[in-house]
Amino acid sequence: QVQLVESGGGLVQAGGSLRVSCAASGRTFGSYAMGWFRQAPGKERGFVAAISWSGFSTYYADSVKGRFTISRDNAKQLVYLEMNSLKPEDTAVYYCAATRSQGSRRLSDYDYWGQGTQVTVSS
Repeated sequence: QVQLVESGGGLVQAGGSLRVSCAASGRTFGSYAMGWFRQAPGKERGFVAAISWSGFSTYYADSVKGRFTISRDNAKQLVYLEMNSLKPEDTAVYYCAATRSQGSRRLSDYDYWGQGTQVTVSS
């Protein structure tokens, strides 16, 4: 089993940067691919980014490509989402999740989820 706890959310102005983190516990963390999803009020949860278990492969939603960077530190059992050039439409609760399906963008492929961290971008 993997337990996930997100942190680092907050309020930032448009054009600013923020890094959210996901701390994982569990002895099998290194065998899971990881993903970040987000959910804005009144909208469905959607894919943001994913990273392979090794960290060598990354995947991004078109809406964040070139602005967001996903990374992981398997020794520390951490996953990061570095967000730059933030826009008001990036406002959402951000969730990290773990999957055995590398590169998946589907919520149903993810087995474990964190509780989420709020990111608010003001205009």
